[in-house]
This record gives sequence, C-alpha cells and structure tokens, in this order.
Amino acid sequence: MPSTAASLAWKSIVVALVVLALKAVAAWLSGSVALFSDAVESVVNVVTALAAWLAVLYAARPADADHPYGHEKVEYFVALIEAVLIGAAAWAIVVQAWQAIQLERALSVPLEAYAANIGAALINGCWCYILISRGRALKSTALQSDGWHLFADVVSSVGVLAGIALAQLTGIALLDPLLAMLVAVNILWSGWRLLKMSVGGLMDVVPDTETMRLIELAVERAGAGALQVHDIKARVSGSATFVEFHLVVDGQTTVADAHVICDRIEEAIRAGVPHARISIHVEPEHKAHRRGWIDF
Repeated sequence: MPSTAASLAWKSIVVALVVLALKAVAAWLSGSVALFSDAVESVVNVVTALAAWLAVLYAARPADADHPYGHEKVEYFVALIEAVLIGAAAWAIVVQAWQAIQLERALSVPLEAYAANIGAALINGCWCYILISRGRALKSTALQSDGWHLFADVVSSVGVLAGIALAQLTGIALLDPLLAMLVAVNILWSGWRLLKMSVGGLMDVVPDTETMRLIELAVERAGAGALQVHDIKARVSGSATFVEFHLVVDGQTTVADAHVICDRIEEAIRAGVPHARISIHVEPEHKAHRRGWIDF
C-alpha cells in the first residue's frame, strides 16, 4: 500500500506542474484576473501535492519507540496545512480581483488561452477522480484531500471559462473580477472541507458506518466460543483503523482457548477492514453486561 500511495502522490506533483504551466500560459495570454486566480490555485496544488507525497512517505514508516501507534496521523497535519494554504490563495485572489474592479480594464481572451485552460481542467478532472477513488481504497487521507482539492479546482476552472466567455459576449468586463471572487469562495469551501477532515482525524473520529458494520459482522461471524462482546470502539488514523472491545468468555475457558477465539476474530476483522489494529480485553462471564452489543 505505501508504495502505491507514494507513487500516486509523486505523479500528482507532475500533474500539478503540467496544469500550472497551462494555466499560467492562459493567464499570461489573456490578462484575465479570473484566469490568474485559477493559476494561483494551481500554485497551491503543486505545494499540496508535494506535501501529500512527503506525508504518505512518512506515514508509511513503521511504529517505533517514540511513536508506538505508527505515523499515520501526519496525513491529517498535511490536510491542515493545505487548508491554511488554500485560505492564503483565496486572499491573494480577492486582492487581485478588487484591484481589477477599481481599474475596470477591458477583457480580451484569445482562443489559445481558452484551449490551455480547457486542457488543464480535463487533466485535473481525470486525475482528481483517480486520487479520490484510490485514496478511499487505500484509506489515505492525504490522497483524498488532494483529490477533493483538485475537484474544487476543476469546478472553478469550468465556472471561470464559462463566465469569461459570457463576459466577452456581453462586453461586461466587471464579470471577470467577480468570477475571480467566486473562485476565491469556492477555494475557501474546499479549504473548509479539508479543515473539517483534518480536525476530525486528529480528534480520533469514528470510522464511517459501513466500516463499523463490517467490524460488527466480523465479530458475529467469528465469535463462536465466546459469550458476549461489548464496548466496541474504533477510531481512524490515516490508513489504520484502531479497534478495541471486551470479549466475555466462560470462566472455565483456558487462556489458550480464549486466545484462539481472539485470533479468529482478529483475522475476520482484518479480512473486511485492512490495516486494522485490534485490542481485545478478555473477561469472565460475571463481567458480562445485562445486554451486550453482541450476544452469542
């Protein structure tokens, strides 16, 4: 997994540089503030792609004495940094847009500028789909956050191109800086999503409903020999899912037999939730709850 995630993250840097070059050409040819704002967002994309690559590499490091639970949470710090950078980019766009509103300069966008920006949007659209889908499969927060950021960029690019075309057709030059303002708002929304994701991860948010259900089904399927399972808890940390619960067995059950049950349950959970790290507290029957989460 780490090598696959790192490979995708590295390719994101290359894609971001190509897209930035295309958008920079479009902004230079047109002098459009809206296209400039689109290019500024791509500068952030390059920085965040580099940060995501470094995060994936660091998160893949094995647990050590200083970090016994692994290094996966670094991906949430990267998402937090991305959110801050997005905010800075949005502010830079607002400043340029405000200056353009005051100047009220005429808008003239050649076909080459349109072609460059359309090409950049198509590349970003394909790549953000790959990052989001593969990021979910690999449970990589860094890849998913990078993918959603690119998706916001695609939405911005489409809106900018449509708006500039409308501005040229109508002759209303004011539409150009107003579109830039809208791009800034869209970027801020993307930043808010990343901020929410990173804070949730740092605060040990629970896995999604589907993952929790997979854990419960695995316990039900593999818990033969136990009496009850209660206090199931789980949290997500990057690609890892930490799971813990209490397993109630007959008081006469030997340690060896209880261990066999635990191994069977752990194997079943990992089959449905890869990279799960499981802690099971074995208890005798008098510790059973009147109504457990799962009674066998």
